[in-house]
Amino acid sequence: MQDLKKEKTFWIESELVIQLKAKNEKALKYLYDHYASCMYGVALQILKNEELAQDALQEAFVKIWQNVQNYDSTKGRLFTWLLNILRNTAIDKLRAKEAKYKAENLKNIAKKADNDTIKQSEFIGIRELTEKLKSEHRVIIEMMYFEGYSQSEIAEKLGIPLGTVKTRAKNALDFLRNLLEEDTF
Repeated sequence: MQDLKKEKTFWIESELVIQLKAKNEKALKYLYDHYASCMYGVALQILKNEELAQDALQEAFVKIWQNVQNYDSTKGRLFTWLLNILRNTAIDKLRAKEAKYKAENLKNIAKKADNDTIKQSEFIGIRELTEKLKSEHRVIIEMMYFEGYSQSEIAEKLGIPLGTVKTRAKNALDFLRNLLEEDTF
């Protein structure tokens, strides 16, 4: 085996694997210098975004460095193993990007639905009914049902105990229920 202190310009694959498994940073640098551009091209084809492809490439090299002990030359060439790690990393990024996109879409749909619900509730007179509540009850109902706050958020915003919020909400809903029952009979 050659002296590791000398700068290597060429590595035989089997020697490169031995040096990578020995955590030789020069071997990692050699690997990066000779394989990164091709791997980046693959990541870019999968992700269609330069920034994401660069991130995937960096993450893949970290995984390669951390998991090089798992490489088995009897199962395939080093380059194939590298590409599989990169491909899996890029696909994970793609899935994460799609999941984020879907979550944002769902959030926008929910927001639109909430706005539509508010408009519908105003249309059917719920907003007018809340005007008949005591102001301390009306504020809580409006925050809960028209602004989307949880009871604990309301307690925090109004600076009152959570139990008070729950009691006022229950009393307000009971009052509104009685009003609606009177109107239907």
